[in-house]
Amino acid sequence: MSTSGNGNRGPAGPPDLTELMKKFSGGGASGPQLGGVIGIVVLIFLGWAALTSFYTVQPEERAVVKRFGSVKGITDPGLHFKLPFGIDQVQLVATERVLKQEFGFRTQGTRDRGRTAYDEGNFEGESLMLTGDLNMIDVEWVVQYRIEDPIKFLYRMREPTRTLRDISESVMRRIVGNMLGSEVLTIGRVEIQQKAGEEIQDIIDGYDAGIRISTVEMQDVVPPPAVQPAFNEVNEARQERERMINEAQKQVNQEIPNAKGAALGTVAKAEGYATERVNRADGESIRFSAVLHEYQQAPEVTRSRLYLETLNEVLPAIGQILVVQDEQTGPLPLLDLNRESTRAKGGDR
Repeated sequence: MSTSGNGNRGPAGPPDLTELMKKFSGGGASGPQLGGVIGIVVLIFLGWAALTSFYTVQPEERAVVKRFGSVKGITDPGLHFKLPFGIDQVQLVATERVLKQEFGFRTQGTRDRGRTAYDEGNFEGESLMLTGDLNMIDVEWVVQYRIEDPIKFLYRMREPTRTLRDISESVMRRIVGNMLGSEVLTIGRVEIQQKAGEEIQDIIDGYDAGIRISTVEMQDVVPPPAVQPAFNEVNEARQERERMINEAQKQVNQEIPNAKGAALGTVAKAEGYATERVNRADGESIRFSAVLHEYQQAPEVTRSRLYLETLNEVLPAIGQILVVQDEQTGPLPLLDLNRESTRAKGGDR
């Protein structure tokens, strides 16, 4: 089409395809720069694909793999392949590690020489409880647990750790509220730990959260600072009462056996005396019967024998026998029955 005289051009024609191919193939002046940019983009794309195609699972972990939001499975520890560019997403869950939740205190770490450092904040809102006898008590405890099923832990409920914390606090408050304050402070700790662990596990199983409770351990169980002086006075009074009861029981344990021993000794002595008297009476009776039998056999002989035996028993007890004649100046010892005994005494000396 011809141009007008004023120099204006007509409509532009179709682009030259040859020139366009040269530009994209690097034939033009800007071709090398554009080709370098495309190469860098391709390298970045390939690097991103390589970096997002592999993942590593640690020994204490398990990995839950999702593809387009749908769970594909669980992988064990090691190096694994997945579809890149976010097509496969991986969530790591520490299934072999014992986790814990602290109530009434917080552990910050360890200080020098291995000492544990604690947060100095106030956590009485979760540790201050009311016992069955209407006493206030500060209970600190730890719940240790493991993640048994990673898929249930991640997708069965929205906040499983928060739910576990609420359940633990609710169960502990109910158990402590049904016991006396003195029991919680002394002999009831083991029972509380056992009951709390069982009831928390039952509730978690009802939610099917994939959590397994390992232990429930009570830490410091003390009265609140506001009532500590009054509580100490009550404890001192109880200890004094127990001491007096123990002393009284000790005295009872001493006096009753002594009295029983004395009574048994008196009874035994009386029984021995009675046995002796009975045996002696039996012997005298038997002896008298024997003498009577002999007397009936030979009265004169028996009478003479009894007479002589009686003299033999009586005369030694009399001492010296003196026979005095009339008109005689001095006594004449006739029978000195104690002479042998006197000589025996003198010989012993």
